[in-house]
Amino acid sequence: MAISDHMEGFHGLPVVDFPDAASTADLPAADDVAWRVAIEPWDSKESWVNAFARFLDTVESTAVRALVVGVWGEGDEDSEPVVAALVEAADRLPALRAVFLGDITYDENECSWIHQSDVTPLLEAFPKLREFGFRGGENMRLRPIEHAKLRTLSVQTGGLDVEVLRAIAASELPAVERLDLWLGTSEYGATAEISDLEPFLSGTRFPALRHLGLRNSEIQDQVAVAVAAAPVVARLTTLDLSLGTLGDEGAAALLEGQPLTHLKTLDLHHHFISSALSKRLAAALEPFGVEVILSEEEEAEIDDDREWRYVSVGE
Repeated sequence: MAISDHMEGFHGLPVVDFPDAASTADLPAADDVAWRVAIEPWDSKESWVNAFARFLDTVESTAVRALVVGVWGEGDEDSEPVVAALVEAADRLPALRAVFLGDITYDENECSWIHQSDVTPLLEAFPKLREFGFRGGENMRLRPIEHAKLRTLSVQTGGLDVEVLRAIAASELPAVERLDLWLGTSEYGATAEISDLEPFLSGTRFPALRHLGLRNSEIQDQVAVAVAAAPVVARLTTLDLSLGTLGDEGAAALLEGQPLTHLKTLDLHHHFISSALSKRLAAALEPFGVEVILSEEEEAEIDDDREWRYVSVGE
């Protein structure tokens, strides 16, 4: 699965594109929508920074609650100017509570080709931010940070560098309820090992955590085995191991490990689990009211007697 569509909703608001300079369309109230600011991916007539400046001068910026950043330049241009512009405008965006950096589809730029930068200054400049997410792991950097208000953190990559993972693990995020990490594949920059997930699984970090997503991983069976005995699971309401290479080994570990009957949702979609084990999972959990999502059953490719599985979002 490639990421083929832009976000339609964010932070509980519909996403609306901020129009180009030639548009005469009426705009919604600044606080009624999540604003998507983007430029054309090739041969744009203005830079993202200029489009954002026009946005600030056009809408009632003090009322803006959510901002979605789309394409900011051609393929190898990183997000540093975007982050700098947002930081500089912090005093003009006092109501901003949610930012997503990189709402970019595959026909604009592949997920693993999106060049990010150090996003730490953005989190520092907006201490009241409730929700932050980004897509693309190339050149992505993050330093450990203290943020008292952040509730949702979403990291979407085709390959997550372990240094970013460790920075998140070392951050003080006492209010985070939803943590969604796309680990990806080594081919596209994933360098984390199972041991690097221990801070997220131990239950000693992120005291408010209720949703944990460890997704889109080429080591999804190993992730599931670790999760099956992880203390943090007991206080989760949703567990998401979707988009990766999960097969029978991981599914069996989930069945044989600690009880999952307290969950509201177990999301395993895009998987390589056999039909027999899928039925056992559903039969074990659904009577307790757990929604078990097992859609997108994939079939491994066999080459030279070796089984090949693939994550949903790699390149």
